[in-house]
Amino acid sequence: MEIGTMSKLEKEALKESGTDFTRLGFALFFMIGVLTFTFLNSGGISNNMFLAVAALIGAYMAMNIGANDVANNVGPAVGSKAMTMTVAIVIAAIFEAAGALIAGGEVVKTIKKGIIDISAFGGNPDPFIWAMMAALLAAALWLNFATMMKAPVSTTHSIVGGVMGAGIAAAGFSIVSWATMAKIAASWVISPVLGGLIAAAFLYSIKKSIVFQDDKVAAAKKWVPVFVSLMAWAFITYLTLKGLKKIWPNVIEIINMIPLVSLEVTKKPTLLTALVFGFIAAFFTYIVVKRKLKYNSEKLKNNKKSVNTLFTIPLIFAAALLSFAHGANDVANAIGPLAAINDAVVNGGISSNASIPLWVMGVGALGIALGLALYGPSLIRTVGSEITELDQIRAFSIAMAASITVIIASQLGLPVSSTHIAIGGVFGVGFLREYLHLTTKEPSIEENELIIQDEKENISAFEQERKALEAQPDKGEAEYARIVELYKLIAKENEIIKSTKKEIKKTKKIEYVKRDAVKKIVAAWLITVPAAATLAALLFFTIKGIMIQA
Repeated sequence: MEIGTMSKLEKEALKESGTDFTRLGFALFFMIGVLTFTFLNSGGISNNMFLAVAALIGAYMAMNIGANDVANNVGPAVGSKAMTMTVAIVIAAIFEAAGALIAGGEVVKTIKKGIIDISAFGGNPDPFIWAMMAALLAAALWLNFATMMKAPVSTTHSIVGGVMGAGIAAAGFSIVSWATMAKIAASWVISPVLGGLIAAAFLYSIKKSIVFQDDKVAAAKKWVPVFVSLMAWAFITYLTLKGLKKIWPNVIEIINMIPLVSLEVTKKPTLLTALVFGFIAAFFTYIVVKRKLKYNSEKLKNNKKSVNTLFTIPLIFAAALLSFAHGANDVANAIGPLAAINDAVVNGGISSNASIPLWVMGVGALGIALGLALYGPSLIRTVGSEITELDQIRAFSIAMAASITVIIASQLGLPVSSTHIAIGGVFGVGFLREYLHLTTKEPSIEENELIIQDEKENISAFEQERKALEAQPDKGEAEYARIVELYKLIAKENEIIKSTKKEIKKTKKIEYVKRDAVKKIVAAWLITVPAAATLAALLFFTIKGIMIQA
């Protein structure tokens, strides 16, 4: 028996190691391919080998973004079983790449969010290139470590920490814009709190209006079209603001081709324009969903499971749109240091804004898709099922929080992280579940303790009566029957006390949000910037030492 067990374990270990080597092989093949392509296509440029190595690091960074950051977009949908892992990876990979290539920015600030002053480099491109390479590699290594630890962290904060650390190592603490860093630090609190509150609010609204109703089918027919159309409104607004900046003038030109329509051509969409687009989408969504429910309501059952199925398709659209917006908005930021290195090597100078060549955007897009496919499932499971149990309604609430929080924060000028918003949303729905369980569905600990006290008083009364009857010298048939009945009543009361004590113990142990997961993730958030900064500083000094000796 033990030999058989050991044989099975050995086969599983060999299978797992074989899978690991296969994934590593694909990753190395992609990185070496990027290195070779960049080197061969930059032969006429001095320091082209340095650029090729930077491109290799950029490919490594992109894969780590796919493995870690993208999980937030599809994790809730997978955890709720709205889609399978394979479908989620395919959808996310396609829409992330499409967002980066179609709507990704043509120009990116070489220094993410202006956290350091490039004038401190004195126009010398060499230390600037070393700093950007150190920042890129440090951010990638930190993301890799976080993924191994199953901790979803912010790609943006990783890059910010890397740039800050490398900048300090290159030119001292005065190079850093500490006011900007304070805003970024504030996002550690703002992002998850806003995301959690909005997700919890939507979940409670859905429960109150549909799940807690006696006639769930009638409630679903009335309210599901409203919630889904609100989602359409939020997502189209979000996508217009965040995902269409690059191609916005082209979008306006196409719209103006419609008869009787004339919109002013602007550099990027305004909030009002985005809200109008969202409203139009919401209006048609409401009509379609309302009609669909009208003709298919007979298939619904009067239970929560049946209601959950109505949110499956909206979640698939949400995962796709979140991925597209993430690819358009965050990929350029993540590969900003690579664009900066390319600009400095090609032009021999330092620029505060650098154009992103198509090949750099391609490295980011393909790297994210590959990293997601190879190493993404681990973090997708963490986000989708290892923090709190999700169903379609809860996942829908998290998706709503992701879009609405970004819209609100961007208009108020608040710095937020999409990763922190999504995980905050997961925390929010989990803690709301705990609250509802402890306050509305089950007796509280205090109520259960009162029940135990009442049962003990009943037992005491029954015992006194039993002893009195047993002490009687001349007992008739009625007295013996009553004694038997009292024994049964005492046993029943003891059983109630036993089960109530178990309920108290169970209530005390309830954790709809896994506390260990919360502690690990929050700790990773807090140390992301300092960890990436420290690593980047060490890498900068290492690269500088190698280049000076060379």
